[in-house]
Amino acid sequence: MDTTLQDPLVGQVLDGRYRVDARIAVGGMATVYRALDTRLDRVLALKVMHPALAVDGAFVERFIREAKSVARLAHPNVVQVFDQGTDGSYVYLAMEYIAGCTLRDVLRERGALQPRAALDILEPVLAALGAAHRAGFVHRDMKPENVLIGDDGRVKVADFGLVRSVDTVTSTTGAVLGTVSYLAPEQIEQPGAADARVDVYACGVVLYEMLTGEKPHDGDSPAVVLYKHLHEDVPPPSAVVPGLAYELDELVASATARTPGVRPYDAVALLAQARVARQALTDEQLDAMPPQALSDGHDNADDRTSVIPRGLTVPRPLPVDGDEPVHRTSRLEMPPAPPAGPPRARASRRPRGPMVVVAAVLLALGLGAGIWYINSGQFTEVPPLLSKSEAQARDRLEQDGLDLGKVRRAYSDTFDRGTVMSTDPKPGARIRQNDSVDLVVSLGPKTVKVPDLRDRTPAQARAALKERGLEPGMVTREFDDEIARGSVISTSPGEGATVRSGSAVALTVSKGSPVDLPDVTGESPEDARAELEEAGLKVRIAPGRVNSEFDAGLVARQSPGEGTQAAEGDTVTLTLSKGPEMIEVPDVVGDSVDDAKAQLEAAGFEVDEDRGLLGLFGDTVKKQSPKGGDKAPKGSTVTITIR
Repeated sequence: MDTTLQDPLVGQVLDGRYRVDARIAVGGMATVYRALDTRLDRVLALKVMHPALAVDGAFVERFIREAKSVARLAHPNVVQVFDQGTDGSYVYLAMEYIAGCTLRDVLRERGALQPRAALDILEPVLAALGAAHRAGFVHRDMKPENVLIGDDGRVKVADFGLVRSVDTVTSTTGAVLGTVSYLAPEQIEQPGAADARVDVYACGVVLYEMLTGEKPHDGDSPAVVLYKHLHEDVPPPSAVVPGLAYELDELVASATARTPGVRPYDAVALLAQARVARQALTDEQLDAMPPQALSDGHDNADDRTSVIPRGLTVPRPLPVDGDEPVHRTSRLEMPPAPPAGPPRARASRRPRGPMVVVAAVLLALGLGAGIWYINSGQFTEVPPLLSKSEAQARDRLEQDGLDLGKVRRAYSDTFDRGTVMSTDPKPGARIRQNDSVDLVVSLGPKTVKVPDLRDRTPAQARAALKERGLEPGMVTREFDDEIARGSVISTSPGEGATVRSGSAVALTVSKGSPVDLPDVTGESPEDARAELEEAGLKVRIAPGRVNSEFDAGLVARQSPGEGTQAAEGDTVTLTLSKGPEMIEVPDVVGDSVDDAKAQLEAAGFEVDEDRGLLGLFGDTVKKQSPKGGDKAPKGSTVTITIR
C-alpha cells in the first residue's frame, strides 16, 4: 500500500476510548473518521480538529464551548454530539454516525430533483434549524454538504455550533467557493452580525439548487459570486425548469430576499410557508421529473413520498488504511470440491467413461437447478413502503406475495401519523416469498404542552421543562414592574402551547422595575455613592483615574451613563478624575484674530474676544490671558484683547 495514503490516526485509540477505524472526509477545519467507542461498543463519527488550528487556544475554547451548547440541542434531525475531549495535540468531537450520503452526493448523482423529493428534504432541515433558532443558535454555514441523508431516508443537519468557530479562520478564496454560494448579503457586508435569517437565505439557495440542479449565482471567482449575492436577486427556478409551479418560485423568492426584513424571520416561519406551498401543489406537479435530472431510471410511482429516490450509486466511504479488501465475485460462489480420495486409491480404480459423463451432466443440472432456485421466483425484494399508510403497505405486501408481520408504533418528527417509518427487513432486501415484513408505523410527533412558568426562578423553570421532555432555550431579560427580579415573565412558545417533545422553550426573565440613572459626574465619590444606593443601585469605583474637566478626586464618568435605565441591584461603575489635562498655551500676540483663534482652538482651548471700544475695528491681538507659554487646563478659555 502507498504510505502516502496512510493516515497517522487510523488504527490508534484516542483518549483511551475511541478506536479510529477509517477516514471518512477531510475539511478545512477538521478530519472526520469512523470510529468505535470501545466503552459503549458503538460506531460513531469522530471529528478531529487539524493540529494547526489546535494551537490557537482561543479557537479551541470557542470550539469546545459551542459544541457543548449544541450537545444540549436534542432534535431528531440534528446530528448529535456525544462527547468532546483532547488527546495530546488532538482536539475532537464524538458525534452520531450517519450511514448514507450527503445532499451534495444526491445532487451530483441525480441533478435536479422532483419537487416532492426537494420538499421532503427541505422540511426536516427546516425543522432542525427551527429548533436551533428558537434555542438561540444560528448555523451560518447551511449547504448541501451539511445535509446528511441516511440509508433509512432520515435527513439530518450536521456541523451545528462549529460554524461560528470556522468564521474566525475562513477567507473568501479558493476552495471556499462552494460555501460563498450560500452566503446571505448581510453576511458579506457585516460578518458576525448575522441572525437566523442567514440560514433562511441559505435554505432558499439550497431549495433552488435541488429544483434546478444548479446554483443561482455562479462565477469564475468567489468575488464574482459575492458581488451577485449583493446586487442580484435569485432568479425563479421556473426560469431554468419550465412548468415548475408558481408556489415554488414564491417560496424561493421569499427565502432569498436580499433585504433580511422581507424574509421569514426564522426557519420555523419558512417551514410553515413550505408546507402551505406543498398543499397547494397537485400530485402531478409534485412528481414532475425535471429535464435537468441526470437519471431517468427511477420511477417514483411505487414510492411517491420517499425522501429521495432509492438506488443511489454514491460510493460509501472506505477505510484509508483499513484491511477491508473489496471482493468482486460472482453471485454464487461454490466451495472447492473435496478430494475424491487418497492418491493410491484413485490410481487403482478403473476409469469408467460413460459413468463419468453421466455424473458430470447430473452435477451440471443440479447446479443449474440450485442457481435457478436461488434466483427465481422463490425469492423477492422487500418493496419500498416508507411514508405509505399502513393499509397501502399491507396491500403492497399482499401484491408481492409477502405477509404483514408485527406492527409497532413509535413517535416521529419526520413521518406523518399513520405512515410507515421503517421496515424489517429493509426496503430492497432479498426475502423468500410468503415471508413476513415487520412495520414501524408513525404516531406523528410526540407533543406536550408548555407549562406555566410565570414567577418561577430560571432554575425551577428549566427543571419543569425537563420534566415535560422539553429543552430550556435562550434566556432574555426585560424590565417588569410586576414580576420580581430574577423570575420568569413569559415563555416562547407561550403557556399551554402544544409543541413537539424535545423542542426548545425560550424564557424571558424579569430585571425588576427600571431605575432611571441620575447624573453623578462632578460629584464627590461619597455623594455619588449615597445618591446611587438610594436609587437601589450598587456602586463600584474603577481602578485608575482619567483627565477630565472636573477637579481631581471628583467623579469624571459613570457607566451606565445618565438617562439609561438600569434594574434595581445593578452595578454602576464610577471613574474618578485626576484633574484637567494641563497643556501649553500658544503665544498669539501680534497675530491676526482669525489666525489666533485657529491656533488656540486647535490646541484645545475655547477663545473669548475682548475688543473694548478701541478694538471694534481692530484685527490684531495685543494681549492674551493666560500668556503664551503658560500651562492651562485643556478646554479652558483663553481671552484675547484686540486693538
